[in-house]
Amino acid sequence: MEGQRMRAMGAADVLALWERGAPRHALDRCVLLAGFARPELPPDAVADLPLGEVTASLLRLREASFGARVAAHADCERCGQRLALMLELPALLQPGAAALDTEAAGLRLRAPSLRDLAAVAHEADAERAARRLLARCTLQGDGGGLSEAALRDAEDALEALDPNADLAFALRCEACGHESTAQLDAGLLLWDDVEARARALFGEVHALAHAYGWSEAEILGLSPARRAAYLAMVGS
Repeated sequence: MEGQRMRAMGAADVLALWERGAPRHALDRCVLLAGFARPELPPDAVADLPLGEVTASLLRLREASFGARVAAHADCERCGQRLALMLELPALLQPGAAALDTEAAGLRLRAPSLRDLAAVAHEADAERAARRLLARCTLQGDGGGLSEAALRDAEDALEALDPNADLAFALRCEACGHESTAQLDAGLLLWDDVEARARALFGEVHALAHAYGWSEAEILGLSPARRAAYLAMVGS
């Protein structure tokens, strides 16, 4: 996938993805969006990709469809000040690890996938969820009796194996000077863009269908520039 040009979502693609994804769990939406980004893969295979590969695909799809820059906000965890951020998506991605598995705490481990996360999503206890996730990712060895320190070692090894699985960026509060990190959820970011664009498209289709009697397919088949020109005339 590295080096290939990512196809962008067209207007009809956005509405189709929104319609299919709206009633789904967030993890299922990630599978849906990553499947669009990776059309060469069978749908079932997407759920078994390493999380970092899914994240990279989602961010490249976001860049191709909505741009590489993301305006975001985060609250300072010390003083509560709302911080305005401008993220450059390509700068957040790290080179993927060459290895398919790693060793830590006496175990041979593979990187987690979306299917693994879905299997532990119902666990309310964070440590229990981490241990169940580790068990699913263990290729050799028995991690059932790992100490907390060994569990952290295994988690650190998985993070090093798949660095794009959990993207974080640095924050510094201008009000109090506190420094911290924030996480980026690529699936949530892209879905928010899809949902916002879908709702805007519904408005455009409604206005042009009402004014000219065109079908949804005819309206979505217009280029964005032509749709905007007709909408300006309708508005005037």
